This record gives sequence, structure tokens and C-alpha cells, in this order.
Amino acid sequence: MEKTFGFIGTGHMGGALAAAVCRGVSPQDVVLCNRTPAKAAALAETLGCRTGSASEAAGCDYLFLGVKPQQMAALLAALRPLLRDRPNTVLISMAAGLTLHRLEELAGLPFPVAVLRIMPNLPVSVGRGVVLYDKNAALSDADEAVLRMAMAPAGLVEPLEERLMDAGSALCGCSPAFTALYLEALTDGAVACGIPRAVALRLAVQATEGSAALLTESGLHPAALKDAVCSPGGSTIQGVRALEAGGFRAAVIEAVIAARDANLALGT
Repeated sequence: MEKTFGFIGTGHMGGALAAAVCRGVSPQDVVLCNRTPAKAAALAETLGCRTGSASEAAGCDYLFLGVKPQQMAALLAALRPLLRDRPNTVLISMAAGLTLHRLEELAGLPFPVAVLRIMPNLPVSVGRGVVLYDKNAALSDADEAVLRMAMAPAGLVEPLEERLMDAGSALCGCSPAFTALYLEALTDGAVACGIPRAVALRLAVQATEGSAALLTESGLHPAALKDAVCSPGGSTIQGVRALEAGGFRAAVIEAVIAARDANLALGT
């Protein structure tokens, strides 16, 4: 019997993950629901999947909850009568800050509900993202395997202890924005040196992708790659000196910690 996958909430993250799942399973087994039906319909047409009401999405074997943390209580309260009749439904939450225990409480069901807490990042939409996850005791190994398979087209699907999830979300979920700022700054620097903006951006993106690929394939520590590029008295070490003078590394470290702290605050 084919498994079905429902999505309630098809915003940037929910829509990106739905797109990834539609590459891992038959799109006809995927049901999209959004508070703006036209948005779900447009995405469903692109992906070749179906749309439905919240009740229809909740009737699927696996239900992805793509709503904001502050909306989760009301959503699960509304779905409770439906979920009470479907004890095998697996809930998958991508809401930052809401723990597995808190999600179980919000579900309010008279039986142990299977919950997977995930933290995807936006590049899952192009198959180059990260999906961090942890599960509660009610989620079977078989269901975990199905979900890993379904989400595999998103990129790296990585288990992470829940106590580290807020930090992992800061690292992976926020880093596309951090990287975009870095690429914009690289581009601006090149423009200041006379390179046309479109060319500068193309070169900056390719150089960054290449550096990441080199680290992945070689297994080099980032410091070793930095040292390999920095010739004595060369231009790179002068650029590194300027970055250090500007507090580049400290700023990145503080950005990750600040984002982690914001995630923790969402849970309270």
C-alpha cells in the first residue's frame, strides 16, 4: 500500500520541502493545503500533486506541519478530532523552538503520537539542502526509514539530538542568509574594483561553491584550505588580515549564537 504525505502550510519552507518530497515519492501521493488555497494550487500544478483541505491533508499517513510556532497550538487543536481517529498518523513539525515533548502536549491525543521534529533549510528546494531531525519514542524505525527516503531528494538528511536542534537550526537554517550576505559583500568588493556586477556575482557564487565542494571531497579542515591559499606575502593573506581586523570570524560566531538563542526563545 502506497504511503501518503500531507502538507499544511506551503510557505517558503513548507513549499520547498514539498517540492523535495515530490521528487522522492509519487506526486499523486502528496496533498497540499494552505490558508491561501490559490498558493497551494499553484504549487500543486507545478509539482503535479494534489490539493485539499486541512482535513484531507490530515488524512495522510505522514502530516507535515509547516506553520509558525505560535500557530501550532491552534492548528493541532483543530485537527485533534481527526487525529484521534487515525492513531497511525505521523506528525512532522518544522516549527522552530517546539520540542518533541511540547508537540506531544499540543496534539493532546489519548495515545502516544508519533512525532518527527525536522529543521530543513531553504536549499532543499534545489536538492542541496539539509534536513536535521529527531524523533520521539512512538515513531517506529520503519516510519523513520520511509521519511528519510521521502526527504532524501532534499539533500543531506541528518539525525541530531534534540538538545542540539536549536543550534543546528541556527547553523543550517540561517546560513543561507549569512552566505547571501557574504556573497553580496564579495560582489560589491569586486564591483568596487571594476568588475561588472552580473559577472562579479557569477564568479563569487562559483568560487564559493567550488571551495565548499573542495572541502567536502578532500576532507580538508577549513583552516588547511585557508593556509594552502595564503602564500607568504601574497594577496590572500592580506585579505585575510583585513577580514580579521573587521572581526569577520567573531561576527559569524556571534551570528550563529544569536540565532540559536532566538530559536530557544521561540520554545518558551
